[in-house]
Formats: sequence, structure tokens, C-alpha cells
Amino acid sequence: MTARILIVEDETPIRRFLRVALEAEGWLVSEAASAHEGVALAAREVPAAIVLDLGLPDADGITVLKRVREWSSVPVLVLSVRSDEAGKIAALDAGAQDYVTKPFSTGELLARLRGLLRDRASEGGAARLELGPLAIDAEDHRASLDGQDLKLTRKEFDLLWLLASHAGRLVTQEMLLKAIWGPAHAEDSQYLRVYIRHLRAKLGDDAADPRWIFTEPGVGYRLAER
Repeated sequence: MTARILIVEDETPIRRFLRVALEAEGWLVSEAASAHEGVALAAREVPAAIVLDLGLPDADGITVLKRVREWSSVPVLVLSVRSDEAGKIAALDAGAQDYVTKPFSTGELLARLRGLLRDRASEGGAARLELGPLAIDAEDHRASLDGQDLKLTRKEFDLLWLLASHAGRLVTQEMLLKAIWGPAHAEDSQYLRVYIRHLRAKLGDDAADPRWIFTEPGVGYRLAER
């Protein structure tokens, strides 16, 4: 399976340069130009690694790190003009695995990314979750229940994956909406209700007597932990 790398960088020329370099290595590439977009793509696409700039227009890259670390251990390589020791320590303490200072050597960056991916593979970090009879594979975008494939749309799969990543814990409506539909839809709870209803139907779940998806009215949803 070809690895997907997420670039979170607000400077378009740098994103384009990185895309060319990463695709030449055979990797798939996703791009985000802001902190909000970066967090949303990290949740939806489950990348194999993230290249993260700290100087983003809407929030500091440290904020992205902390948000992603709430549900994911994906390797993060920080790419920043900040070369001071305190900045590097803050990024590493927030959950980054590596730190490269701009301007950077393309060869060094690619070598460090290869190292992160090797470490991830050796840890058995495949993006797969199993909750009793429910199995979810993020890389293949497939889910099954009791051995039977669930025919999920992309949005339904994204919703199920995000809930499963927080199994047993309440996930707020705002977090789900921002991650799956983007920050502009943070108040569009009707979207969420419709997709939760579709997802329950495909899981054979009953809102009145749920087995899988539990509702906290006005707050969010929780997937059963098994």
C-alpha cells in the first residue's frame, strides 16, 4: 500500500516543491494550507506521516500537533524557520518525532521521512481498528461487521473512523463537523444527524436502544468500546 503524506504548510511554493519531491518517491500527497484544514485532513485521510509547518495563518503548528495527538500517533516531522532550541523542544514535547529547519536539504528531508515510516511499520502501526465484531481499515477505506462488508460512503466511513478512534469517549458535534465537513460547517448539526442516521442503519443500530452509537443530546456522540 502506497503511503500518504500530509503536508500542512501555508506557503504555496513550498507545498508545490514538497509535492513534487514526495511524489517522486512514490508517495501519495495531501495538502493543507491552514491549521484547521490540517487537523481535518489528518482525521479524514489517516496519513502515514505529516510534514508540519509551525507558522500557520490561523493557529500555531503546535496547536495542530496537540489536536492530532488527541486521537492519533501518526509520525510528524516539523518543518520550520524556527531554529531556536526552545522551539524545537516545544514541538518535540508536543508530539513531533523529528524537526527540520528551513532552508532544508531535500535529500535529508526525504531520508528522515523514510526513517519515520520505517519506525512506524516496525511498530505495527497499520491504520486498522477492531472493536469486537466491527473492523475498520483506514488505508483501504473498508469496514466490516460480523465479517460482512459495510457499504459506506466516504463521509460515512470518515464519521465511523473518527468515532472509532475515540471509542468509549464522547466526541462533540463541533469536532465531528470540523473534521469531516470543514470549519465552515461547525454549526451544521443537521448534516451530522443525517449521516449518523445513515450510519446507524448500516450498522443495524437502533437509536432508541443503541448497540453501537450513543447520543449525548446537544453535545455529541460516543461509539461503544468493545
